[in-house]
Amino acid sequence: MTVRFKWLFGFGLVYLRRMALDGIRMPDGCYADGTWELKMHVTDLHRDVSLRVTGEIHIGGVMLKLVEKLDVKKDWSDHALWWEKKKTWLLKTHWTLDKYGIQADARLLFTPQHKLLRLQLPNMKHMKVKVNFSDRVFKAVSDICKTFNIRHPEEASLLRKPRDPKKKKKKLEEAEEEALELEGPLLTPGSGTSEIIYIGPVKGSIYSSPGLYSKTMTPTYDSRDGSPLSPTTAWFGDSPLSEGNPSILAVSQPISSPDILAKLYKPQSLLDKAKINQGWLDSSRSLMEQDVKENEVLLLRFKYHSFFDLNPKYDAIRVNQLYEQAKWAILLEEIECTEEEMMMFAALQYHINKLSIMSSGNHMNNSEKEVDEVDAALSDLEITLEGGKTSNTLGDITSIPELADYVKVFKPKKLTLKGYKQYWCTFKDITISCYKSKEEAHGTPSLQMNLRGCEVTPDVNISSQKFNIKLLIPVADGMNEIWLRCDAEKPYAHWMAACRLASKGKTMADSSYNLEVQNILSFLKMQHMNPDPQFIAEPAVTNDINSECLVSPRYLKKYKNKQPGYIRDLISARILEAHQNVAQMSLIEAKMRFIQAWQSLPEFGITHFLAKFQGGKRDELIGITYNRLIRMDANTGDAIKTWRFANMKQWNVNWEIKMVTVEFADEPSLAFICAEVDCKVVHEFIGGYIFLSTRAKDQNESLDEEMFYKLTSGWV
Repeated sequence: MTVRFKWLFGFGLVYLRRMALDGIRMPDGCYADGTWELKMHVTDLHRDVSLRVTGEIHIGGVMLKLVEKLDVKKDWSDHALWWEKKKTWLLKTHWTLDKYGIQADARLLFTPQHKLLRLQLPNMKHMKVKVNFSDRVFKAVSDICKTFNIRHPEEASLLRKPRDPKKKKKKLEEAEEEALELEGPLLTPGSGTSEIIYIGPVKGSIYSSPGLYSKTMTPTYDSRDGSPLSPTTAWFGDSPLSEGNPSILAVSQPISSPDILAKLYKPQSLLDKAKINQGWLDSSRSLMEQDVKENEVLLLRFKYHSFFDLNPKYDAIRVNQLYEQAKWAILLEEIECTEEEMMMFAALQYHINKLSIMSSGNHMNNSEKEVDEVDAALSDLEITLEGGKTSNTLGDITSIPELADYVKVFKPKKLTLKGYKQYWCTFKDITISCYKSKEEAHGTPSLQMNLRGCEVTPDVNISSQKFNIKLLIPVADGMNEIWLRCDAEKPYAHWMAACRLASKGKTMADSSYNLEVQNILSFLKMQHMNPDPQFIAEPAVTNDINSECLVSPRYLKKYKNKQPGYIRDLISARILEAHQNVAQMSLIEAKMRFIQAWQSLPEFGITHFLAKFQGGKRDELIGITYNRLIRMDANTGDAIKTWRFANMKQWNVNWEIKMVTVEFADEPSLAFICAEVDCKVVHEFIGGYIFLSTRAKDQNESLDEEMFYKLTSGWV
């Protein structure tokens, strides 16, 4: 009896002690029974909640207990936990708090994964889009492009809006708010459907339509008359947008006022361009991890200038957005061009604006028929858009074509006044040999140049009949500069095409040679100023051209001492003169020509970053393109040295000192430290271009995301 009483008494004491300890809190924040309070904030309800938990509870269990405690009838399926301090989504719901390292001092947010973004498209229009803030940016961009029916989303990414250092912060914010007054649909990227909430006449209405992103090359047709269906019309379905403005993404809209150009930020130097590129988001991390806020403005842009399989029959929206990005890059002086080229671009813009206004009233049926009508012509027009594969047509493989002609050659040297000297030049394989005369062509050349890996830059002025080719040929201690001068357009086109192919290690036997020649001749033809004698520009016609919206401010400044009306009439007359060369083009052909001309500019596709090279004493620029790295002078932009990706063995990043090291097969290694930019951005550009080079037309269009992350994410 005594023993039993002692046992009961002892058990009672233990029970009472545990009951007492249950409410006792220890100095470390834990309770005596091993539990502790986890503080969470529910963003939808603006409410703080505390839960008693242990480290052994898994994330799914925490969310379940939280929802039960909230006792609010709501669909919580899109919600997840976000750890503010560590900037981490807790998406592995089977992991415990201990495994994540979460303790009593942590504060978690219970927040939706899909949030609103104000997305500025390449055409400068803003769309409100619901994006998954927990997905990696690469996946989020893929979903956005799928919603917009833009194929090959791997070429695009998100960029933070550049800040104009000359504008005060308050004025800048006011300008942004004014620009964002444009209303558009609310889009929710998804695997099968796109939810659209039209913010306009029918507020609050929700429409759903099947996504039109085609992973195959099968076009979509209208079930009523069998005609090709506009991607934009199918995307908007029967919503009011299909009645009001179905071509919001596939049709270009003219710039209404020169004030729009004046308000936008224009980089004044190469250093300004490099600063813009600091804003690219990390593709391997989520938006929340990079401090992107809900309703923040981000820019959707084509990041990699390697446009694969660009087919106007399936890429109406992609072609238009590429055209828009090219147009704004030229107008905002992000890329240099000559005055003749500017007038050609202005003429193409004017032509595209006219045809766009005409086609938008017909629900794009006419423009779709145009695609069929010019399909054969576009097959010839198709550019070998860098990154794409050339045709497999073999042609004559028994011999490699050669060039032989008198060409003027100039080797610039310091303190030299000597001009061009004429040589008999032969172009065989990828080598140019220069002889004093045609008769000596079987002997030893006076000068010989292997063009593999060289930089090829055009220097052309149609009006003065100047057709120069600038070559920067890599040597052990840098680059040798050689200039070639041709007498006319046709020989220039052949020599220029041969030089471009040779720089990539290709000969004139390559199937793309003739196409390259035709593209160069076409580009030159569009710059001709040969007005029809019967054509007289009437005042009513010139007044119809808003010339100040078609050329960059730099060319308007040339006439700053003239009367505004005189300037407008003068530039309008020049645009109309250039327009005669493109007036017969269809809408889609004009856009493709504009993109082609953009690609022909010397600075096209070079992304600049400020860097300090190993052994260098001052900051320079590293330029990254689809196939090479370029060391550049920060003031002039001149190439100092070029390295081709084809010769690259490997590249490494020292994340602590922000140094990128690149090793090559037959050259000394390259090392540079990234200045004013995270080296992850530079690393991603290199890996991204290498990833894009692996694409092929005969492979499935699905993206190998894991391969992209292996090449671009590195060790973080």
